Amino acid sequence: MLRKFAIGFLLIWPHMAALAADKVSVGTVGNSSDAAFFIAADKGYFAAEQLDVAFVPFDNAGRMMAPLGTADLDIGAGTAIAGLYNAGARGIGIKVVADRSRMRQGYLFQSFVVRKAVIDSGRFKSWSDLKGLKVALLSNAGSPASALNEAAKLGKVKLADIDLTILQFPQQVPAFANGAIDASIMVEPFTTQVLSQGTAVRFSSTEDFVPSDQIGMVFYADKFAREHRDIGQRFMKAYIRAVRAYNDAIKDGRFSAGAKGNEIVAILARNLKVSDAQIRATWPQAIDPDGRVNRESLQRVLDFFKQYDQVSDKSVTVDSVLDMSFVEQALKDLGPYQPQPD
Repeated sequence: MLRKFAIGFLLIWPHMAALAADKVSVGTVGNSSDAAFFIAADKGYFAAEQLDVAFVPFDNAGRMMAPLGTADLDIGAGTAIAGLYNAGARGIGIKVVADRSRMRQGYLFQSFVVRKAVIDSGRFKSWSDLKGLKVALLSNAGSPASALNEAAKLGKVKLADIDLTILQFPQQVPAFANGAIDASIMVEPFTTQVLSQGTAVRFSSTEDFVPSDQIGMVFYADKFAREHRDIGQRFMKAYIRAVRAYNDAIKDGRFSAGAKGNEIVAILARNLKVSDAQIRATWPQAIDPDGRVNRESLQRVLDFFKQYDQVSDKSVTVDSVLDMSFVEQALKDLGPYQPQPD
């Protein structure tokens, strides 16, 4: 009788486990910055933590801010923008909880690219030539604007003397082709597109003038972080496992040609609906294998926002939006990162 009960329990347990899975909504933008989310789903890391993760697509990360602020979206992603701090000042809670994409020596994920005709004409030779240049940015109140400001300092140029154009990355690609813009701080896969089309050249990796730049981060809705801490903690554990699998698949700033690299490339290609060759043609972003963000980079950007009056409350701090407690607990559970190369 006991044996029959045990067998019956084993048969129904998978169904019980599925019913017990906690639902989590996660915003995605459909590019390689979503890598760790896709890896955690495909490799079963979310399932192992009893999570039923639903990906919610957005055409850009900025559009996640409102649903995160109202807790209609549990988890999202984005860059350091002035709106993040302004939302916090208004009591709209969004927490930065983990690294999602950054620069690192040897990686070319984010670059300053210049229209080839501008380079060929001799109009742009050094940072001092930024004056009067038409440079495209996603926003004048985001981290790329702060990075451009650092480049301008190297050329002794004021940011106000640069002709800034606000344009999304997909629109920047044809803008280079038709001469509508002269330069941009651009990320993959768009950089590879303009380079392969011959309309622009890479003048510099942003690593050269803003080392270890924090590009993207994982956000938790404040309500989700407070009221569903156990779920948030399990999500983070799965996420860090995925980040480590991602790091194990990279060698010298590129996806390796071994089994681990092939597996991750296949996961990204399947989720992004592109070929393996297209994934390998672009430079991947760096992600800290422990999920920690670069606080110094965030501070530099916040100082920029304050300098240009882009945050309404000058007393706001990085720590007001930063919550590394989920990462720190995940690291206690998982232990230190030990690379597992091919």
